[in-house]
Amino acid sequence: MPDHSTFSKNRHGRFRDSDLFRHLFELVLSRCIREGLVGGEAFGVDASIIPADAKRLNKVEAEGWTPERISRATEEYFETLDDAAFGAATPVKPKVLSPVDPAARFTGAKKAYSIFAYSTNYLVDLENAIIVDVEPTAPIRQAEVSAALDMVDRVQEIFGIYPEKFVGDGAYGNAETLGWLVHEKGIEPHVPVLDKSVRQDGTFSRPDFKFDPENDRYLCPGGNELLSSRRAFQTIRTEPEDTETVRYRAAKPDCAVCQLKAQCCPNTATRHITRSVHEGARELAREIAKTDAFVATRHARRKVEMLFAHLKKILGLTRLRLRGPNGARDEFTLAATAQNLRKMAKRLPMAA
Repeated sequence: MPDHSTFSKNRHGRFRDSDLFRHLFELVLSRCIREGLVGGEAFGVDASIIPADAKRLNKVEAEGWTPERISRATEEYFETLDDAAFGAATPVKPKVLSPVDPAARFTGAKKAYSIFAYSTNYLVDLENAIIVDVEPTAPIRQAEVSAALDMVDRVQEIFGIYPEKFVGDGAYGNAETLGWLVHEKGIEPHVPVLDKSVRQDGTFSRPDFKFDPENDRYLCPGGNELLSSRRAFQTIRTEPEDTETVRYRAAKPDCAVCQLKAQCCPNTATRHITRSVHEGARELAREIAKTDAFVATRHARRKVEMLFAHLKKILGLTRLRLRGPNGARDEFTLAATAQNLRKMAKRLPMAA
């Protein structure tokens, strides 16, 4: 009978070095694909928070923290400081850390109280709710969105599956993600658009201005034009740091005599409108949101949420047992593999 430490040493050694759990997940997924359980028409994506194996009250100030001893979880924390899924997900640095699992992020997303946690991200084929990819991240929206795009690329590279529709909630509706889906991948974004252009003070909002793509200008409700540039400069000016948006400005003489100025820009001399360089993709997403197909995909996306419910209620993964990003990856990958095996056993007919 092998000693219990034998399993632990193999898990931290040979299993991770060979990426065994990932190979097992892809082997089961390959079988699902061969059996026709993966259609590739629509992929749903979502993330769910799983508490880490770290007490919420046992925390230290992140600024100036040095570990008393270098554990396996501490080494993994330093290795992921530049990883977009963890330390580099956002420029905002955490205020507190867990000394036993510093890569876990202290989050209040549970609303009841703050905890140290990771996020498990699922990319699911919505035809039969087969998980086509899984990835751990910090419980941060930027990290979860980045992981979703990486999973789409990875599934296409490994299995050659290219979804027609990408289905997600509003967290995935930022301009950069929609631009990537539409312009780079040619995937229909069935995602609510993140839009904060509607003003709450009663003045004209951006939808009240009509965009003229042929002349690259906006037309205000008063009929005046807003341009991104009005004259050529002899001295070449440096490019602005923000290359994701274009600002369109009205002429000061037009605004000064306009009868609608009190409804447009009562506190400024002129009115300006910012437009994302990915606005075309945003407009496409808005048009898709008006269709019956969008309603159908929104209903189908519940299958992803049901998988998370099954993960926690049936499989019992309400708290991680392993520490560090690699421990979270091992547990999330094995759990997703078990869910696909269960789905395959239910869907495929039993041999006579």
